[in-house]
Amino acid sequence: MDNFSDALISSGDNVSFWIDTTPIISFKKPEGPAKTEVLIIGGGIAGLTTAYLLSKAGKKVIVVEDGFIGSGETGRTTAHLSNALDDRYYYLERVFGKEAAALSAESHTAAIDEIEKIIRTEHIDCAFRRVNGYLFLHPSDKEENLDKELEASQRAGISTTLLPKIPTMAGGSDQRCIVFPNQAQFHILQYLSGLAKAITSYGGIIYTEAHAENITKEGATVNGFAFRADYIVVATNSPVNDVLTMHTKQHAYRSYVIAGKIRKGLLPYALWWDTGDMDSKWVSQPYHYARLAEYDSENDLLIVGGEDHKTGQGDEESLLESARYDKLEAWTRERFPMLGDLSYRWSGQIIEPVDSLGFMGKNPGDENIYIITGDSGNGMTHATLGGMIICDSIRGIPNRWQELYSPSRITLSTAIDFLKEAGNMAAQYIDWIGSPDLQNIADLEPGQGGVLSHGIRKIAVYRDYDNKLSAFNAVCPHLGCIVQWNNDEKSFDCPCHGSRFTHEGKVVNGPSIENLRKIRIT
Repeated sequence: MDNFSDALISSGDNVSFWIDTTPIISFKKPEGPAKTEVLIIGGGIAGLTTAYLLSKAGKKVIVVEDGFIGSGETGRTTAHLSNALDDRYYYLERVFGKEAAALSAESHTAAIDEIEKIIRTEHIDCAFRRVNGYLFLHPSDKEENLDKELEASQRAGISTTLLPKIPTMAGGSDQRCIVFPNQAQFHILQYLSGLAKAITSYGGIIYTEAHAENITKEGATVNGFAFRADYIVVATNSPVNDVLTMHTKQHAYRSYVIAGKIRKGLLPYALWWDTGDMDSKWVSQPYHYARLAEYDSENDLLIVGGEDHKTGQGDEESLLESARYDKLEAWTRERFPMLGDLSYRWSGQIIEPVDSLGFMGKNPGDENIYIITGDSGNGMTHATLGGMIICDSIRGIPNRWQELYSPSRITLSTAIDFLKEAGNMAAQYIDWIGSPDLQNIADLEPGQGGVLSHGIRKIAVYRDYDNKLSAFNAVCPHLGCIVQWNNDEKSFDCPCHGSRFTHEGKVVNGPSIENLRKIRIT
């Protein structure tokens, strides 16, 4: 790993369990221009699923990935496979209607089945297993909402049941929970490794360390070479081909993850979720989610996520990133006291659509450019659905979920949430005139970064562990917000639209496709 830039391996400084236990999945770099039927930009689960389905159907496919396979947000997930959506079925009924809620349940169920089918067909060894999922109330939520969700999930066609207590959870004997059967889990990067192998076996081509820009209906420029295609699929978590339209419909959040060993046999393989903090200041209410993963012959790994906040805005809750891990650990130990020492901690980026459903299909205004975005905390199934829908569209096959997830849809019933998020985004531009978080470069410790004012300029600075200073224009190249320092992942994060940059200024999350501009300081 030391031979590569860290940004090629992962989009954050902390290493996830998946990355730590999987060899780097790399392919050759582009060596010249290319022509293909379908150009797919992004080598996470969305891009590779789309590439797999299309190449298996006989289409000529090229995948280009800026880093290595799974180096983006796919490698920082907790890898739940679930039709228990984080925005609740009674909410989907209110926003979209009962028929649409049922289609949503049907589609996510089909996505899990599709993943299982691919694993069996391609003989992918990725620790896939079917498990039960348990949904229980957050202390801030109302008991009646659990009953509403039970009834709505059943109307949506899911065989949910209500239990008087939460199985195997400390303190769960007096808490009811909804059982979602036939959920699943897997090792995400082992799955991607198998997908990549299958894609190439069907004639698909994968390039890594391949940066795409200038995306148009003709194709894109990749490492300076012209890549031409009949269809372009942008599967980059946040769509990098779109300047504004999609970024007014969805917003980026950071979610935190801890993982620690538990002796085998003390917990069943299962998924657990609470319903989320109803008192949160964020439009997308943070919730906790947990699962087991296979670790070694004696131990499993308990992986727990939560404590979300809008990207680049963690300071608005006056809570350091390290304190979020502490809160997450306290929550976990209270409910799973058999947890040993922590082995991992990392964070990831979630794209939250204002109406709760992902966007998968034709980019608004384009006939041959497709996007997959808006994972809403259900990234594994959303991404798989995106591949299924787009594969059908390119092949001219009707898809019953296509309209539901259309990127062009307008949902008037969520206008209040839209306005709240838009107001929050607009407020971030105040950073242009606000006080910087760093007053003097001399105050900067090794391994630390920050933003300071130099006249009317805002400068992002980082001091490495050799005491060398790096400085960049702190203005995000996307739409001009001032980036904020993320001390946990050692990155500069945009609080407006979620673009993220390493401490070396390299872009690792869109919508920006440009690096921070390096400057000299004296």
